[in-house]
Amino acid sequence: MIQPRPRGRTLAAVLGLAALATACAPTPDVVLYCALDEVHAAPIVRAFEESTGLVVGAEYDIEAHKTVGLVRRIREEHARPRCDVFWNNEIAHTVSLADEGLLASYDSPSAADIPEEFRDPQRRWTGFAARARVLIVNTDITDPAEISGMWDLVDPRWSGRCGMARPLTGTTLTHATALFSVLGEERALEYLTRAKQGGVHLTSGNATLMRLVSEGEFAWGWTDTDDFNVALDRGAPVAAVFPDAGPDGLGTLLIPNTVCVLAAAPHPDAARRLVDHILSAEVEATLARSRSAQIPLHGSLSDLDHPLPLERMKVMAVDYARVGAEIVERHAQLKEMFLD
Repeated sequence: MIQPRPRGRTLAAVLGLAALATACAPTPDVVLYCALDEVHAAPIVRAFEESTGLVVGAEYDIEAHKTVGLVRRIREEHARPRCDVFWNNEIAHTVSLADEGLLASYDSPSAADIPEEFRDPQRRWTGFAARARVLIVNTDITDPAEISGMWDLVDPRWSGRCGMARPLTGTTLTHATALFSVLGEERALEYLTRAKQGGVHLTSGNATLMRLVSEGEFAWGWTDTDDFNVALDRGAPVAAVFPDAGPDGLGTLLIPNTVCVLAAAPHPDAARRLVDHILSAEVEATLARSRSAQIPLHGSLSDLDHPLPLERMKVMAVDYARVGAEIVERHAQLKEMFLD
């Protein structure tokens, strides 16, 4: 008769193998915290490893945290930092980290033809591969020509038919914070209060909003160009409206990815090499051609074929440094407004 194997012995064997695997894992030459989706960032990291022979310890954020998780870790680890390079999928929290003295200055040669408005004057961070905040419209339900700008969202005629993500995380929080600096306190509060109280559907995130518009649950709403492009790629009946493009309009908010070296990076030389790679025109072109269709900022890529080129939009004039300085305070304010 075959006797069952003791469970304790099996568990011990499994734990032993796990410990052996961890012990045999190569020590990273540079540690990257990355908020961009792993599916897009991982091939870029592998290409760097293959071209340099350096091992990258890449740690990715999860969707539920919307970048905030990695930012919190950088703050918590500031006395004994693990991270060398932070690749953020937005800009405001990066600026906030710079203001706290947690980022080093590094003027990467790869960023030479990125416009100054997307580069920190002290070179503590550099923006690249942007997303734009656009209005995604279900063309089976609504003619995109009926929508022109942000204030349509709170027009009573659209009550119950449009939506936005709660402005508490990610690019929607950055967008809401930017509105305070561009519109002023009174007008920004008016817009957000009317969105909260005036029949606007509030979702958990931009991807959810995109899906609900794609499926015809909503007629239109705010999202990012990467989510819009996913819907378009799936064959959904959608169009993008670049808001407030008229001479008196605010224009379209661009939110670039950002990359930076930590002030106390344990591996500063390897960190700078990784930043050079991430900021290269080749990487930005790869991100532009990906399913997320990131908008290239390198001047050398101005002729790159892209579904949502800069030439199609009036870019909102925004002080990213001010947005970054205010985002923590605005987050607390918006939590009180949108979590009751």
